[in-house]
Amino acid sequence: MKTSGVICQAALILGLAGAMVAAAAEPRASAVTNTTNVSAWLSRPLSMEDAIHLALRQNGTILKGKADLEAAYGVVVQTRAIAIPKVRGTSGYAFDDAVERFPFAAPGLPPDAINPGANRWNGNIRVEQTIYEGGRIRSALRTAKLTKEQALLQYQAVVADTLLEVRVAYYEILLAAQLIVVQEASLALLQKELEDTTRRFDAGTVPRFNVLRAEVEIANAKPKLIRAKNAHRIAKNNLANLLGFRVPAEVWEDVPITLTEQLEIGPYEVDLPSALGQALERRPELGALQKAERLRKESLTTAKSGRKPTIALFGGYGARNSSFGDDFFNEVSGWTAGVQLNWELFDGFLTKGKVQQATALYERARADLDDTTRRIELEVRTAYSNFLEAKEVLESQKKVQEQAEEALRLATVRSDAGTGTQLDVLNAQTALTEARATRIQALHDYAVARARLERATGQNTPQPAATR
Repeated sequence: MKTSGVICQAALILGLAGAMVAAAAEPRASAVTNTTNVSAWLSRPLSMEDAIHLALRQNGTILKGKADLEAAYGVVVQTRAIAIPKVRGTSGYAFDDAVERFPFAAPGLPPDAINPGANRWNGNIRVEQTIYEGGRIRSALRTAKLTKEQALLQYQAVVADTLLEVRVAYYEILLAAQLIVVQEASLALLQKELEDTTRRFDAGTVPRFNVLRAEVEIANAKPKLIRAKNAHRIAKNNLANLLGFRVPAEVWEDVPITLTEQLEIGPYEVDLPSALGQALERRPELGALQKAERLRKESLTTAKSGRKPTIALFGGYGARNSSFGDDFFNEVSGWTAGVQLNWELFDGFLTKGKVQQATALYERARADLDDTTRRIELEVRTAYSNFLEAKEVLESQKKVQEQAEEALRLATVRSDAGTGTQLDVLNAQTALTEARATRIQALHDYAVARARLERATGQNTPQPAATR
């Protein structure tokens, strides 16, 4: 199978997650174009690798995951803002006709000289930098880094789940297509048996009962072929949806998707201890929960900072019109600088409540991590057990089809020689059809079980790339 190469290429693409987020608008535009130009993808043969690349560009869940990742990067920028200096500019104008003149004047000045004025304006620019908030600044920087890493891991989990769905949908189409072939072959055998029986009946060598029995067998086989064709149609519609395509309205019954690969057996060996170790190391869900636990710890640090003072430096330049005299343009300006300290000595137990909440959420995050670790281990054990079952079933079916074909040949020879019965031939035909269907189903189950085991162990998930 080509899945290993597909996984490697998918990993290379996903390693550039940051670049894909920056260009998120481009995939959306591409998806719109591909949605409208449906004739190209309908007529083009589709490999597993092509399906995965199309899903990475157009799948709705992945596109939403990219948007969530971009939104998380916006949260990172907001979180870092506490550690960056703030520059604020203010200005204003006011007209105040309630002017009160001073009843005295300075020596040598008339009383009208001391006048606050009716028109007032001011303007200033100020730079502020918080230098201490009880540990909150450093915690914010760590929180920003953890938030970015968590968002990337969550995105990778979304991609891994979607790629698994695409692979399973691809295998479902292959299974349905092969089952159609099996049922058509079975129907052809039964039709041939009916023709032979009819000739013998016309020759007077067999009773009418044999003809009726052959006709009943054909009637019983037709619904299986109809169901197989319907499963094929549904599987192709499902894959088209996962690839982000809209099936055109003029396509009524069958989506003309052509797949280039077949259900095959690829060498794959894994032991349970290694599988469990790989899952605990590679699964993005665990990584995201580990980041979530550390984020809750940082939230606890932030909550406790409310008990400590805040110290900030500021400096700036300001100007206003003079409060003495009526000259609107008599400007007073200058520099200002200083240190500001704020300390909530009592906040009505607000900080205490925040600390209690943050502590409880931190403990919950730890419990969630432990629970998910056990769940993933169970998922790996289940996937491993299912893979062993599929492998053993496939091994058991290696020679069954050959044996069933030989049994049918012998039953037919015996029937032609008059030493066998029609029932023997029909039973042999039924056994051959079941053997063929069972082998195709075993190949499908093996491929799906392997895909699920690889997903459970994190093998088809790229490791976190360097973030922006």
